[in-house]
Amino acid sequence: MNFDELKTKIGSGLLSFPVTDFDADGEFDRDSYAKRLQWLSSYDSAGLFAAGGTGEFFSIGFDGEYDAIINTAVSNAAPGVPVLAGVGYGTRMAVELAKRAEKAGAAGILVLPHYLMFAEQEGIIAHMKAICDAVDIGVIYYARDNTRLTPQSLAKLAEMCPNLIGYKDGIGDLQLMVKISTLIGDRMVHIGGLPTAEVFAQPYLEMGVTTYSSAVFNFVPELALRFYKAVRARDAATINTLLKSFYLPLIELRDRKRGYAVSMVKAGADLVGWGAGKVRSPLTELTGEEREELSQLIAANR
Repeated sequence: MNFDELKTKIGSGLLSFPVTDFDADGEFDRDSYAKRLQWLSSYDSAGLFAAGGTGEFFSIGFDGEYDAIINTAVSNAAPGVPVLAGVGYGTRMAVELAKRAEKAGAAGILVLPHYLMFAEQEGIIAHMKAICDAVDIGVIYYARDNTRLTPQSLAKLAEMCPNLIGYKDGIGDLQLMVKISTLIGDRMVHIGGLPTAEVFAQPYLEMGVTTYSSAVFNFVPELALRFYKAVRARDAATINTLLKSFYLPLIELRDRKRGYAVSMVKAGADLVGWGAGKVRSPLTELTGEEREELSQLIAANR
C-alpha cells in the first residue's frame, strides 16, 4: 500500500491491538501468538498493531524477541490487513526498532511516547523526524503522557515527513482534537487512542475520527465490532445499551489499579479460552474476585 492507501485502510474500520503471548516461563510464545492472530483475523479489522501498548511493548526484549513478534504478526495477519509495529523509548532506540519493524515486513509503525522525559516542541519534532527519515513505511504519532505536539507543530512535521500518515490521540482534550482535525484535515488519519476508546467514539466521530484502538477486541470481538458499527451508524440506542451493560462497568474494573488497562484485557482473553499467559512485571494480575467479576460481565454481554 502507498501512504494514501494505508491511511484510507486504517480509517475504514476498527483497529486490533492484540495482546502478546508468553509461556509459563514468561518467554514469547510464537505458536500461541500465531494462533491468536489467526483467530482475531477471522473478524473484520482495518489494521493490526503488534507490540503496541496492549501488547506490552514496554516489556518486550530487544534481543530478537521484538523482531519475532513483528514477523509472526506479519505472517499471520489476514490478507489485506496492514500490520503496524510499536516503537518507542529514546530516538536512537526508536529508530533502530523502526528499521527492524520495516525489515520484518510491517506496513507502518506507531510511535509510542519517548522515554520518561518531557520535551519542548522542537525536541519532539526532531525525535519524530529522525524516526520518519529512517524508514520508507507509514508512521503514526501517538500523543499521550509526556509527548504532546501542538497542531502547529504537527502540521510542520507533516510538511517535513511525507510518510507521517497518522495522529493517534491518547490525551482526550476535545478542544485540542478539534483544532488538530480542522488544521490537519485528511492529511493524516485520525485515531482515537484513549483507554477504552469506545467511550469517546461518538464525539470523536463528529470531528472526523473514524476509527479507534479497541483493546476489548481481544476477548469480545463480536461485541467490539457491533459497537463500532453502531457508532458509525450513529445508532444511539445500541451505543447507550452497550455502554451501560458493558463498557462503563468495565471501566470501573479497569480503574481499580494502575496497569489494569492491559492486565484486564489479558485476563479477558484467558476467560474466553484464548489465554496469553501472565503479564510481565511491573504489571500485576487481577485478583480472583476481579476475574470472576470480569467473567460475569463477559457472559452477560456475549
